Amino acid sequence: MALSNLSLSSLPNAPVARKQPHTLTTHKKIRIDDYYWMRDDERTDPAMLAHLAAENDYCEQQLAPIQSFQKQLFEELKGRIVKDDNTFPVKDGQYWYHSEVRGDDEYSRHYRSRQMDAADKQLLLDVNILAEGFEFYELGEVAISPNEQLLAYSEDTDGRRIYTVKFKVIDNDDLLEDVLENTEGQIVWANDNKTVFYVKKDLKTLLGYQVYRHVLGTKQAHDVLVYEEQDRSFFMGLGKSRDEGLIIIDLATTETNDTWVLDADQPQGVFTQLLPREEGHEFDVDKLGDTFYIVTNWQAKNFRLMTANTSTIADKTQWLEHTPHRDSVLLEGVELFDDFLVLTEREQGQTRFVVINKQQQRMTLEFDDPCYYAAIAMNPEHDTHVARIYYSSLTTPGSLFEVDLNNGDKTLLKQQQVLGSFDPQNYASERLMVTARDGIKVPVSLVYRKDSFAKNGTNPLFQYGYGAYGITIDPSFSSTSLSLLDRGFVYAIAHVRGSEMLGRDWYEQGKKQHKQNSFNDFIDVTKALVEQGYGAQDKVFASGGSAGGLLMGAVVNQAPALYLGIGCHVPFLDVLTTMLDESIPLTTNEYDEWGNPNDPAYYDVIAQYSPYDNITAQAYPHILVTTGLHDSQVQYWEPMKWVARMREYKTDDNILVFKTDMDAGHGGASGRFKSLEEKALEMAFFISLIDF
Repeated sequence: MALSNLSLSSLPNAPVARKQPHTLTTHKKIRIDDYYWMRDDERTDPAMLAHLAAENDYCEQQLAPIQSFQKQLFEELKGRIVKDDNTFPVKDGQYWYHSEVRGDDEYSRHYRSRQMDAADKQLLLDVNILAEGFEFYELGEVAISPNEQLLAYSEDTDGRRIYTVKFKVIDNDDLLEDVLENTEGQIVWANDNKTVFYVKKDLKTLLGYQVYRHVLGTKQAHDVLVYEEQDRSFFMGLGKSRDEGLIIIDLATTETNDTWVLDADQPQGVFTQLLPREEGHEFDVDKLGDTFYIVTNWQAKNFRLMTANTSTIADKTQWLEHTPHRDSVLLEGVELFDDFLVLTEREQGQTRFVVINKQQQRMTLEFDDPCYYAAIAMNPEHDTHVARIYYSSLTTPGSLFEVDLNNGDKTLLKQQQVLGSFDPQNYASERLMVTARDGIKVPVSLVYRKDSFAKNGTNPLFQYGYGAYGITIDPSFSSTSLSLLDRGFVYAIAHVRGSEMLGRDWYEQGKKQHKQNSFNDFIDVTKALVEQGYGAQDKVFASGGSAGGLLMGAVVNQAPALYLGIGCHVPFLDVLTTMLDESIPLTTNEYDEWGNPNDPAYYDVIAQYSPYDNITAQAYPHILVTTGLHDSQVQYWEPMKWVARMREYKTDDNILVFKTDMDAGHGGASGRFKSLEEKALEMAFFISLIDF
């Protein structure tokens, strides 16, 4: 049964939220928020929980006609996945490491072995056992001590990305008494095999802001604070240099970086700042031997590669240029090997790798697909002449290659297996450049099934977008999307401004005062694809999550008539209120992205597009909204409030359903199969809106 048959007679008992006016005044401007009461930081308010339960019940009732179809799709998605599978072993030190999944297991088992064939594999962690008794479980980081005898791992059991660290002796499987609570999940070992460093979270803001030193055998209460960041706009991370000689504190906003280091052989020492913090200076630094390699935007918007040594690293005027800045090429990173460097670059949206040997000879590794995703894979060892790269396209399943850095020869180590009738020859992908309303050309990656595609405006169109934080959604293979493609859908990714698809300027033109460009680009791509015959005017669907959920919220306010159905997942919708409240987790980290509305100019910018504040009395598409009660990144009340206001204002009879996972956080359900249920739900919702 198609949902379109139900749209004119949608269930009449949609939940009606209590209105309780709350006055918000900023810059002498007044907003009345009737649903402000829905916020409960403790997530225990009976009225709030009752309303979420009512929305969940309504969602289940409204979508009951497609429940069997959703289950069918779930089995379809699940049926493409190899139940018994393993990662390709990777060597680190004396051992080869890999993971395995078996049968209907939701989680992996992690192993190591002395030989690549894993004949003598030793179980390190069985995540299925660790997850027993938890509705949600996520394994964070696994870190092996330098002597390869101890293992540290972190785990999140409620979806709020607050990790507990535990330790075990590998050979006898004994857990140590040491337990580290309220961490970011990263664990870095000093070279003495008994000292670790970790980042502690502020439990209110959920920001990592303190680095502690822990010595095995002591209580966490006795751990020593070795660094505290006062500026709450920075994210904090921990790592080790390529040569494992330095422990690194990495501090970053979207516009500024700062790095502090400690000799890994001297864990009782003091962290020192690598170079002075400078607003607007973005850089990533690594070290191998006596040389620091710095990917920096200093006098280089698209970044360049510089080198330094211990005596010159603190003064960037003494750095030496290795790879210069280019206006048309974005330098994304560098991987260090003893005899080679491998640069990751992007030009016209396409990734490539440049291998540089000691004689400074350069060799480019490129790929043939019209649009694809490629990345440096895990390469723990630097004393080697081969590197692993990961490759995928819209028609090519994920593939792990080993590349000979001397000559560029590629050897396929493993490719994702897709069960069923999948044949890549049945599908085609394209890269288009769509002209937006301001004359700027926007890249679009799309894929369709050849035998069901007719460029005549009859195919259903599914369009995805994100467009924030400089994050590029590269076109990669998804076995789940086959369920749409095989039913005649064209799948398109709109690479709107706000990503770095076309370089740093592409990002800057989609943030702060330029944010409207992201929405315009998405809307203009939709119009162009319909005009060019890639999609049917009355069968257009769109979906986005997190900042992509903000994109969806803005798009449906500004161009609702273009879309038949919308998926809006863990969405950031109440931008103005959230960005004015520094107590909300991650708010202060976001000023560089959206602007700080305590500044009147940015207040006005955000007020113009904030999805919650711009709902009006008009017809909206069919909308499916999902969130997690324990989401630490986008709070549950944002979509909750948005749906309540949408129900109040929308003038149509189209379906609006809101589902809250009462156990999950920002990443959705845990487990490899359980997460497919959410994908099946959206697909069933979209497909059922069409009368085939």
